[in-house]
Amino acid sequence: MQQPVFEISAHEVTIEVTDQHTGRVYRRTLPIDYHETANALVLQGENLDGSISQLVFYSGRGVERLQGLTGKGPDQDPCGTHQ
Repeated sequence: MQQPVFEISAHEVTIEVTDQHTGRVYRRTLPIDYHETANALVLQGENLDGSISQLVFYSGRGVERLQGLTGKGPDQDPCGTHQ
C-alpha cells in the first residue's frame, strides 16, 4: 500500500504545449523550482537580472486558510473542535 503524498517538490519542470495553429506538441524542461501542497502551488525561478521571481497559485483550501490567518475568515471553527 502506498503512503499518502502531502508535498511534491522538484528543481525543474517539464512543460508540454500543443501549438494551436499546427497541432504540434512541444516539450521543454526548465530550471524552475516546483513546490506543491494541499494549500498552494509555488513556481520559483530567476529573472533576467538574476533576482528571484515567484508565482503562487492557491487552492480553495489554501485561500480559506489564508483568510483565516489574516482575520478575514468566518468567525467559527471549521472543524468544530475549538471553543
